[in-house]
Amino acid sequence: MAGHIKYVNHKQRKRFKRKASIRLRLSGTADRPRLSVFRSARYVYAQAIDDTTGRVLAAASELETPLKTAVSGKPKKERARAIGKAIGDKLLALNVKAVVFDRNGYIFHGRVKEVADGARDAGLQF
Repeated sequence: MAGHIKYVNHKQRKRFKRKASIRLRLSGTADRPRLSVFRSARYVYAQAIDDTTGRVLAAASELETPLKTAVSGKPKKERARAIGKAIGDKLLALNVKAVVFDRNGYIFHGRVKEVADGARDAGLQF
């Protein structure tokens, strides 16, 4: 996984190794999709992915207009929790009640944990 990216720093290379190790064990299905979290320095993105067909079932980020107005000016952790709640609501509308959480190589702490807690608050199980 880390071999195809040419210019990465040491921290990114370690994250890519963790990510590859995690992805060997995790896989999403239509009944139980993989909830993948990407965290940049500024934003948090979440996607629900069905790995059997390679489709993204739902996605959420604070760049979407309804979320952008709701979370503007709030701390990053609160924005991350709102993103988790938003993707949880979208998945419940698609009759998906359980997911496999993919932390994408990040430590389960801070904003990644808040996305998970927000999805649990919305009613998802994992």
